[in-house]
Amino acid sequence: MAAELTPETPGALSHIDDQGRARMVDVGDKEVTERRAVAEGRVLMQADTLELIRDSALKKGDVLATAEIAGVMAAKRTHELIPLCHPLMLNKVLVELSLVDEPPSVAIRAEVRCTGKTGVEMEALTAVSVAGLTVYDMAKAVDRGMRIDAVRLREKDGGRSGSVRLE
Repeated sequence: MAAELTPETPGALSHIDDQGRARMVDVGDKEVTERRAVAEGRVLMQADTLELIRDSALKKGDVLATAEIAGVMAAKRTHELIPLCHPLMLNKVLVELSLVDEPPSVAIRAEVRCTGKTGVEMEALTAVSVAGLTVYDMAKAVDRGMRIDAVRLREKDGGRSGSVRLE
């Protein structure tokens, strides 16, 4: 017989109760701290597509500015998209896109900060994901082979686990 996992058990899934049902984590007793997360990803594409983005030559407009705004908006609405996320008052959302020649791609980085009882990793990851989807949407007419790739958490600060840096 397997040992029963509770949220306090090391390695336990915090969003699953002892009956196996999904639940929102109770953060009421957690300490308010400064929270920060950085996520990144990229959209791989044909070199010609990258040049069209660089030259602002796509019919839908300025890809980078539009995707940055979309990423900010997505971070602010993460709790509406991911079922068990808490709504957070974000202090900062910075989404930056840059053009990379090799391999041809748009690099995406998001930094999110808040002062609260739970982290902002999901907000940073959501910002990167939606920014990538926006790049894809705006350039799909010229390149259906684009690929959103390597979306991942790079840094996390605050809370019980302190600072984490990932490669």
